[in-house]
Amino acid sequence: MPHCQRQQETSHGPKTMSPASSAPTRFDVAVIGAGPAGMTAALLFARRGFATALVAPQVNLQDARTTALLEASVRLLRSLDLWDALEPRSAPLAHMRLIDDTGRLIRAPEVTFDAAELGLEAFGYNILNRDLNAVLMAAVEAESGLTWLQDTAASVRPGADRVDLSLASGTAVAARLVVGADGRESLVREAAGIATRRWTYPQKALVLNLDHSRPHSTISTEFHTPTGPFTLVPLPGCMSSLVCVVEPETADRLAALDDAALARELERRAHSILGAFTIAGTRQLYPLSGLVATSVASARCALVGEAAHVFPPIGAQGLNLGLRDVADLVETVDRARRRGEDIGGAAVLARYEATRRSDIASRTAAVDLLNRSLLSGFLPVQALRSVGLYLAGRIGPLRRLLMREGITPRAARLAPPVWRAAG
Repeated sequence: MPHCQRQQETSHGPKTMSPASSAPTRFDVAVIGAGPAGMTAALLFARRGFATALVAPQVNLQDARTTALLEASVRLLRSLDLWDALEPRSAPLAHMRLIDDTGRLIRAPEVTFDAAELGLEAFGYNILNRDLNAVLMAAVEAESGLTWLQDTAASVRPGADRVDLSLASGTAVAARLVVGADGRESLVREAAGIATRRWTYPQKALVLNLDHSRPHSTISTEFHTPTGPFTLVPLPGCMSSLVCVVEPETADRLAALDDAALARELERRAHSILGAFTIAGTRQLYPLSGLVATSVASARCALVGEAAHVFPPIGAQGLNLGLRDVADLVETVDRARRRGEDIGGAAVLARYEATRRSDIASRTAAVDLLNRSLLSGFLPVQALRSVGLYLAGRIGPLRRLLMREGITPRAARLAPPVWRAAG
């Protein structure tokens, strides 16, 4: 069987947050990684009665980036009784406005999508990652059926009937199923022998938060520019998060400006639609790239989130896709247990693979196509994009179809609702 070992510069002794340190080292499920997808997976498995371990040294409570949690993700978090703590820290996204700012010969008309047209109060809610992580961490610490081993996985060794984990401290853990929620350089993915397809874009994203003098009125605004999207997403009060996608050289130049100069330049690019800007907090740069695992399950290992797929921060698809991975995985494994099947067996993993294939492929293709269409100077591509947006603005059924697919694809809407039995 394939296996991997990771060299560690430091080691941490395991700390069992709940239950106590006498907990067994054998589990039904071990989740590797304490990002939002990993913590949500651990909580869901524990709530379904699986003996669950979360293996991760710490939770990132300093991440100033934001996540737009779309409607299905909100329902999932509500099922875990977490939404009451999250909602006051978030801002609703009731409207989504697309503005063609390419300056090209063929330009698309401005289009605004309204959640009320789907009978929703909001398409989703934007929240600081550190706030999302803090609420999830508190739930993990309080969950009686969940053992949090505050340690790092040093090696993952799939076997015939279990996966053996060696932690950096030397602690040994065994699980019938391991969930890789350990990011784009996933040790779990490598241990399972799953290959990846990777690509890059000639772009960087400048990510930061802004105060502004005019209210956002719960409108998320995305300017389509020749170098990529320039997106302003509401936060509570007169604040918004910004993702500015430009050429690497421009991104570096913008990031080097002082706060006052950067605020003026970003306000200019936003055409002052939110008034005067003030930089709030730190700025971060991310080279844009993509990754797709050739499979999301093998050798008693299942991948979720960025261990399975990575793409540019466009259209609020990343974590929402990862939470759908989690929902489908928990539902598939729970059904298998009720039928008396091996929860980490090949047949169960094959069903998870089949459930996720279409959703991941369609989201990845859609984000890639939108991003590349903005970069293309080819007139037919510009024309197709402009016609598509024109029709979306004029034809109600088409507009509603696009909105529904943007929130949750049809395949996911038809899947069994994992939230029905949570708690």
